Amino acid sequence: MLLSDAVFCATMKVYAGMSARRAMSDLRDLGERGFIAHVPHYNSVINALENPDLTPLLTAMIEESAQPLRCVETDFAVDSSGFTTSIYHRWYSEKYGRERSEAFWLKAHVMVGTTTNIVTSVEVTHGHAHDGQHFRPVFERSARRFNVERLSADKAYSSARILGLVDSAGAMPLIPFKKNAKGTSPYRGRGLDIWARMFHYFSYNRDEFMRYYHKRSNVETTFSMIKAKFGSRIRSKTPVAQVNEVLCKVLCHNLCCLVQSIYELGIEPEFWKAS
Repeated sequence: MLLSDAVFCATMKVYAGMSARRAMSDLRDLGERGFIAHVPHYNSVINALENPDLTPLLTAMIEESAQPLRCVETDFAVDSSGFTTSIYHRWYSEKYGRERSEAFWLKAHVMVGTTTNIVTSVEVTHGHAHDGQHFRPVFERSARRFNVERLSADKAYSSARILGLVDSAGAMPLIPFKKNAKGTSPYRGRGLDIWARMFHYFSYNRDEFMRYYHKRSNVETTFSMIKAKFGSRIRSKTPVAQVNEVLCKVLCHNLCCLVQSIYELGIEPEFWKAS
């Protein structure tokens, strides 16, 4: 199966929200219309999701699908959310004297535009990954494509390193401080100036700060949109396929946002011609 057909069929399966076997009727119809060169067996669609070569390709397609809205988005928000799987970890608890289990889940770290809810970049990790550790790649990939003026994030991202990174890109970091935070940076030479400036802005201009910061709720809306349309549960069983399935959900969401923005914002689309 061609790589382009593999991406199309895998994304179509996730968009339909059905198993690969039940999605075959839609794929046969799309094959008759010429959208794919060959209608694959449903096992081939599952194997396509297990292809690690699809991961960087889907990530690039998500970022490319957000590109048409770069003239609209200037305020952004960052957060993460979990997607559950059907895989469970089991262990015996001496405290309770019985076997206990916990569902294995993945976490999607995203940066979104607060006007259209478009996802500008995404990183998929295991469920216990710390949000702050994956901020840099998500932010830097978006900052290369968009003019980031303001960035909102919750207290999980409150660190001198992140404040300094956002400030160095010419953006304003709207990240609330924790209760035990002080006006001086806890790390010498790492975002010292921006930490002090934002701490005093947060302390003495709280109403103005919160007016901009509340745009962060749009990232929660984005996750709600993705899970409501395409489900919060991952069907795939293998690690690579699970990551690719989450990326397919985000890509489907971006395509929906693009269509909505075309009509709501009056954007004139220019479609690429087939090579």
